Amino acid sequence: MDIAQVLGWIATVLFSIMVIPQMVKTIKSKDTNGVSLLLFVIFLIANIIALTYAIMISQPPLIIKYIIAIITTVAYIIIFLYYYQKKKKSQVVMVNP
Repeated sequence: MDIAQVLGWIATVLFSIMVIPQMVKTIKSKDTNGVSLLLFVIFLIANIIALTYAIMISQPPLIIKYIIAIITTVAYIIIFLYYYQKKKKSQVVMVNP
């Protein structure tokens, strides 16, 4: 494996796990304040487009990176929406006791 491939695989791993710390923080705090859902939606769309490109140019490290990024981004969006809805429900209960 040459240096370019090593760098490609390192970048693949780092990009693939970059959403995980935010997922953990949101789950621990049960709070979505300060997190932009639009950022994650744009990130998801960009990764879908990039995956299409990676498939077209037959680049396994990129294909793996984008698949993992799509999975983690979708998972985070689900987590975000879960806690966002839960917060909205609790605010409605607090306003109308």
